[in-house]
Amino acid sequence: MHREIGEYAIRNWTIKDAKSVSKYANNRKIWQYLRDGFPSPYSLEDAQTFISNALNSDPITVFAIANRSEAIGCIGFTFGNDVHRYSAELGYWLAEPFWGRGIMTKAVKSITEYAINDLKMNRVFAEPYCTNLASKKVLEKAGYTLEGIMKSNVFKDGNLLDQFLYSFVK
Repeated sequence: MHREIGEYAIRNWTIKDAKSVSKYANNRKIWQYLRDGFPSPYSLEDAQTFISNALNSDPITVFAIANRSEAIGCIGFTFGNDVHRYSAELGYWLAEPFWGRGIMTKAVKSITEYAINDLKMNRVFAEPYCTNLASKKVLEKAGYTLEGIMKSNVFKDGNLLDQFLYSFVK
């Protein structure tokens, strides 16, 4: 898959991306907003394992966000199953030097379009922590609707946190 988003692209991973992923993902400011499966510190070996797993999934649902020279972030889906088979959970992160440029809003719009039109999902949702106001803004600018706030829904870094529930419905 390859989708242009301005001067950036959403594309399939390559194992060569491991170096930039480990460099950018090894950032507590990113880790604090992701699930505990995202390691901290984040090593080159972690990046290689992640990329290998992403490339071996069928269909491929996790992609690099990249500029012309390197991967600078990640965006992808986890499909629901059983009665949730037409829903997909969206997840993403972006390297700190690229924050505040509108890259993620474009990426979320593009990948949501891909999920709805190409993967035939009916609903795409995201569950950012309520402390992640930047992600809230990204989702709202990308056309997602706030469905609610899940109180004390996650335990992250020693704290119980509320979580937003945003969705985009076909």
